[in-house]
Amino acid sequence: GDRVQCVAADGSVVDGDELLFIIAMDRVRRGGIVEGVVGTQMTNLGMEQGLAEHGILLVRAGVGDRHVLAAMSQKGWLLGGEASGHIICGDVATTGDGIIAALQVLAAMIGSGESLIALKNGMHKLPQTMINVPIAAGFELSQCAPALAESERVEALLAGRGRLVLRPSGTEPLIRVMIEGTDAAENLQLAEGIAEVIRQAC
Repeated sequence: GDRVQCVAADGSVVDGDELLFIIAMDRVRRGGIVEGVVGTQMTNLGMEQGLAEHGILLVRAGVGDRHVLAAMSQKGWLLGGEASGHIICGDVATTGDGIIAALQVLAAMIGSGESLIALKNGMHKLPQTMINVPIAAGFELSQCAPALAESERVEALLAGRGRLVLRPSGTEPLIRVMIEGTDAAENLQLAEGIAEVIRQAC
């Protein structure tokens, strides 16, 4: 029970990024000071933009709760989490807890008198495409010149309007290719392009 996701009245899934945003905004509504929130490399850019509108910083840590917790400790901040729904409310608990996070969201709904849909609409998620590319043993992304060159091209293309995250999985022999941007079709096309370069290099 270390993580949580919700389903709004319209049937839409409210993921960890949106729930963390709702919890942060509730802290502000109640007069608290939220200097910053810790996310990860995979945190949706929409959350970063939504927080920025309220003067709140987002710092990206490596993927995994231990990295989030370490960054929270380093910055002295109380909120952090991942899109998976692993949310750490440092003023309530010392680790991620799905029940605590869910109760924090319910408290935000009750305290504001707003629905889950209304509260999550304070941030606007950008479409993300994720492709997992199987790799052979010994494959090193940092040594794959074609993949690095294609990544540089894509990053230049997305500059100012999207992101590329290219990283080895920490648990499986995979390279994770994630493209985030305003155009879902373009995201898929670009992600497939990089994935194919990696497949050929393997």
